[in-house]
Amino acid sequence: MKKALLLVLAVVLTVSLVACSTPAATPSADASTAPSADASVSAEASSDANASTPAASGSKKVAGVVFQEDQFMKLLQLGYKDAAEKAGYEFFPGNTNNDAAKEVEMLNTYIDQGYAGVAIAPISETASVEPLKKAAAAGLAVGLSNSPLDGQDWMTACYSSDNYQLGQMTGEACAKYIEENMDGKAKIGILQFKSLLPEQSGARSQGFIDEVTKLPGVEIVSDQDAWLQDKAITVAGDMLTANPDINLLWGANEGGTIGATMAVKNAGLAGKVVTFGTDASEQTAAMLQDEANILQALTGQDPYTIGQKTMESVLMTVEGKDNPDKGKLVIVPGQLLTREKPDEVTAFVADLKTKMGG
Repeated sequence: MKKALLLVLAVVLTVSLVACSTPAATPSADASTAPSADASVSAEASSDANASTPAASGSKKVAGVVFQEDQFMKLLQLGYKDAAEKAGYEFFPGNTNNDAAKEVEMLNTYIDQGYAGVAIAPISETASVEPLKKAAAAGLAVGLSNSPLDGQDWMTACYSSDNYQLGQMTGEACAKYIEENMDGKAKIGILQFKSLLPEQSGARSQGFIDEVTKLPGVEIVSDQDAWLQDKAITVAGDMLTANPDINLLWGANEGGTIGATMAVKNAGLAGKVVTFGTDASEQTAAMLQDEANILQALTGQDPYTIGQKTMESVLMTVEGKDNPDKGKLVIVPGQLLTREKPDEVTAFVADLKTKMGG
């Protein structure tokens, strides 16, 4: 009886040792995460990651990439998303945060994970070209937004505003105001974004300057760089302090426009200094409606349509459809908003809220 008990104990011990020494099953690796603002690629979605030609493999994954988080870029991203999802594609947003290395990394990831295409606002019209060309050569359908590139066979198309024209439109409105309200004379301070996007900032500024300096009584007193709202408030405030004869400020982008207008208000100079700007948003539109009467006019882009058309060109290429804009730059017109036409400002805000789901 004792021998039998010992035998049973030996068998149980052996089974226990075998169970303990068996390695636990290794969980399958998580799918690679797409470098996006708020979405990741699932394991199922990455099953075709090694496809050499995503479009030919029938991939239904597309990405939309911007480079910062202002309202323009949010609307651009929304245009990408709506066009992709309307066509039945799985959409993944991304943001390079103005980092060239991240832009390259993201393009490589989309290729490796078998994406069909990408609609992207490139960081630079020069430095970004080579990585984008390589992505297209690897089988990724690449469409561009917010860039001046034209005549490039590797891109599905490029949709953008004409930055010189945006500055020019604001400059024309500004020159008209100076003639009618300032006896044709003005001392102007400018806030650019040339450290961020030198080509675009330069084009807008040149368009603005070419128009206002047609008036012999106009002088550009100061031209500095400040594109983020908080910094623009400080820079514009310092500009006004250092140059008390300035009676007009122009912001080349949304942040500069907001910052310049707030700086005038903070300095108690409403009624003495006016502002003009570029990039229409809910906040800049509200400043046009503000009783303080500081911001007089601004030129807005149509980022939603730019994004929508860019993604549509990507999908036409992916699906092998005729793409009349292939390789071309297509200009999407801007819109001038002025204090003189409040109904147009109200309509702009209503349309903006509808698109943003507000």
